[in-house]
Amino acid sequence: MALEAETKRIVSLFELSDDWLNKAVREYHSQADEGLRSEGTSLSQIPTYVTALPNGKEKGVYLAVDLGGTNFRVCSVRLNGDSTFKLTYNKVAVPKELMTAEKAEHLFGFLAKQIEIFMHEHHKDEFESIRSQTNKDEEIFHLGFTFSYPVKQLAINKGTLIRWTKGFDIPDAIGKDVCVLLQTELDKLHLPVRVAALVNDTVGTLLARSYTAGEGGHTLLGAIFGTGTNGAYIEKLSNIKKPIEGEYDDSTGEMIINTEWGSFDNQLNILPSTTWDSEIDKETVNPGYHVFEKRVSGMFLGEIVRRAVLDMTKNDQLSLFKDANSSSNDWHSTTDIGPAVWSAEAVGPGQRRHELEGTLDIYSSSLEDAQAFKAIAGAVGRRAARLAAVPIAAIVLQSGRLSDANSSIIDIGVDGSLAEYYPSFREMIYEALAAVDGIGPEGAKRIRLGIAKDGSGVGAALIALVAARMEKNRSVANAAKRKLDQVPGGFLDSFTNPQQLALGVTVLGALTAVGLWWARRRNFV
Repeated sequence: MALEAETKRIVSLFELSDDWLNKAVREYHSQADEGLRSEGTSLSQIPTYVTALPNGKEKGVYLAVDLGGTNFRVCSVRLNGDSTFKLTYNKVAVPKELMTAEKAEHLFGFLAKQIEIFMHEHHKDEFESIRSQTNKDEEIFHLGFTFSYPVKQLAINKGTLIRWTKGFDIPDAIGKDVCVLLQTELDKLHLPVRVAALVNDTVGTLLARSYTAGEGGHTLLGAIFGTGTNGAYIEKLSNIKKPIEGEYDDSTGEMIINTEWGSFDNQLNILPSTTWDSEIDKETVNPGYHVFEKRVSGMFLGEIVRRAVLDMTKNDQLSLFKDANSSSNDWHSTTDIGPAVWSAEAVGPGQRRHELEGTLDIYSSSLEDAQAFKAIAGAVGRRAARLAAVPIAAIVLQSGRLSDANSSIIDIGVDGSLAEYYPSFREMIYEALAAVDGIGPEGAKRIRLGIAKDGSGVGAALIALVAARMEKNRSVANAAKRKLDQVPGGFLDSFTNPQQLALGVTVLGALTAVGLWWARRRNFV
């Protein structure tokens, strides 16, 4: 009975009521608005310079590369024009000596060489054909560059490196545009490849889902719930009050915002905090930051469970996994709780005890032991899912799409191990959404959480596609402007009577209309 009572007490520490959910959504709204107005806030709300989404009808081959750690991946994505695609990729380890190279060109030259090898291996015919026609912009391969290190982004294809992480240390690259560094090395190899976009993987998730959802999808948000968590969504440019440095296409009136919601409520105005949350935060490399992520993402959930269970075993009044003397059990062993595998809460009692043996070296556990472990692991997972619902609900409500009669389904792309593999994680998110004021059960039915695979590959290639469109839009617009500039300054003055003047105005109007029509035809929006 003591074990059951203590288990219930610990489970209650992770419970989040419906009232709390609504308070948290309001707090998220407040912090999100602050992030759109100024820098240095908990929610960074970073402009991405991506101002359009694919609709599933696009065709062509686009490239993507991903430098996110010790491996470098090169991908090509063949878009079929029917919301389907074919992904091909190579992956290679980055030599350790290049991670701390003296010159940036040493690392980026290696990356460019891998792109050349990939093109020869998988696209040799297209590569050789295009390589001989590099003067034709339409024949260039456009590439999305997923670069998972802190950068200050200044355009869809411009970003200066702030600092290295993950074992890289090349001072020569600090403060330089990483897209230019890669493009320079590609040009040295005479590759018909243009670095068209600098990519965040969450933005890639949004675009990947938008393409596969098709024309009727109207994807609003891309979210990652895995080792870490983050989200990117479509925001009206008019709502972004802080200055947006650099170049971007404002013709759509929208821009994708990278929320960096892992840092939501670093102040702990509303987020729950148990003893174990605080302990874990203090031991991380960034205490006091990314506190939302430390309660939601897979990197931390198992450790929360482990610490909670370990504290229970230290309580002499409880019988949980009591095995202090090896002579008292059949295995002649003592219990040592290592890193927790909290998926054990999803299986039946017999299999659950097998999981405890296989992953935690806990042998001969009782049914009550297994049930206590299940309850605590389940409470931690349920709290994570309800927390995950907070930014989703806030962004859905802020978008106004629930009140839009033309928006029957609100599509949201999700990626990551929690979203894809943790049992009932998405179902628990839906349950929480239904409890939020302004959404309710009926509104929750209109929200579709769909898996969006490989944002760093497919999504990066799609951002390259969007960037290529934007580039073409600017070229067409500039060409139209040049044509109009060529009209003599006294063109209208040459008409000597009202009838001729009216004719001149009509001609100019027609030329302008044709130019705008042609621009729209060419930009595929």
